[in-house]
Amino acid sequence: MKVLETERLVLRLVTVDDAAFILGLVNEPSWLRFIGDKGVRTEDDARNYILKGPVAMYERTGFGLYLVELRGDGTPIGLCGLIRREGMDDVDIGFAFLPQFWGQGYGYESARAVMAHGKNVLGIPRIVAITSPDNVASIRLCESIGLRFERSIKLPKDDGEISLYA
Repeated sequence: MKVLETERLVLRLVTVDDAAFILGLVNEPSWLRFIGDKGVRTEDDARNYILKGPVAMYERTGFGLYLVELRGDGTPIGLCGLIRREGMDDVDIGFAFLPQFWGQGYGYESARAVMAHGKNVLGIPRIVAITSPDNVASIRLCESIGLRFERSIKLPKDDGEISLYA
């Protein structure tokens, strides 16, 4: 189901039919380095990840991570959406794209649309972002959508400190 549309992109709910794409995305070296290993090794693992992650969050909160597709041909290129995380007071925006789609403005375009949707449609007063302190590309994207470094935080069940942008 389509949630948002921009000039070049469609953002829609993630379904178990997206398992092959999710399997590839969550095993990209950049995902593993900056987001972490989710233990997804097969399409069955990916379907389970989708059901326990995005689908469960849609049911619980009415929002979540959305699959980002190219508007013209429906090619899946990444994820972008809103997340309610354990240990955080605020909703945060999350995003990840396949490397071949980096540097083309898709992250900015989708993140800007998600921020507007969160504030204007869902009525979320404050949306933040979290990122590894060394993830320069994510920091740039956070800053381009108007977020600024606020402080370093630690999430439950996580060893290292991460940067909070608000």
